[in-house]
Formats: sequence, structure tokens, C-alpha cells
Amino acid sequence: MYYEKDVARGVEGTFMWLMEEVGELSSALRGNDRENLAEEFADVIAWLATIANVAEIDLNAALVAKYGHGCPGCRRLVCECPDSEKP
Repeated sequence: MYYEKDVARGVEGTFMWLMEEVGELSSALRGNDRENLAEEFADVIAWLATIANVAEIDLNAALVAKYGHGCPGCRRLVCECPDSEKP
């Protein structure tokens, strides 16, 4: 939708927009407005996908490669990693 503007802004500039949206999501998480919260989640995902596009990363392929077989740690669809591990 905004590819030309995004490419002109570059990865670094687009990352700064993402960080602004993460800040807005943080504020929305502390509030009680579910509609605003949903909008901020959508904004964060949109800007994350934008950075992937500008960086020429196939986000879908990256997600499938990492999580397509379940948890990357234990390889189960429902994570069974010990609580001390990252997932």
C-alpha cells in the first residue's frame, strides 16, 4: 500500500515508526479501551511487516521456517520446554 514511501524511509526510519507504535501499544495495554488496544496491535503488526518488506524478507517464509513445526525448542505444537527456557 505504501511501498514506495516505506522504501524511501528505509529500514531505520521505518523501525522508528514501529517503536512509536510499540509505545502506543504499551499505553493501550494499561488502559481499558479494547477497541484502541485492537487498533494498536494491528498497527504494530503492520509496521513489523513493513520493515520485513523493506528489508526484502519474506515474513511468511521466516515464520514457517522457525515455527512451522511447532516450538523451536522442543518441536511440539504445544510447547513443553522447561519454564527456565526461553519459549
